[in-house]
Amino acid sequence: MTQDREPLFEEDLRLLPWTSETGKPCYLAPGAEDVMVSAPADGIENRHLAEAARVLQECEAILADPAAGALALRLALTASSRAQRGTLRIARGRGLRLGVCDGE
Repeated sequence: MTQDREPLFEEDLRLLPWTSETGKPCYLAPGAEDVMVSAPADGIENRHLAEAARVLQECEAILADPAAGALALRLALTASSRAQRGTLRIARGRGLRLGVCDGE
């Protein structure tokens, strides 16, 4: 992005790993990336990714257990869905910043 124009497009902004109170995406404009917002966002992204790795291990263990019941499978799927949502949000945000994501 050139420095002489306002960030008007989603590709010009950093998608933050949280939403507003109404569930809308939150963004950080270039140049505004200071420790007050970007460092906590980085930390939250890292925690989301670590949680996704932990959930994956747990789901693999449950799936490998032939005695796993419906409740265990349901809980694993719920945790997996939540982890996937966070991971995809991070991937989308990073893709937008790299210019390789179409915003969809």
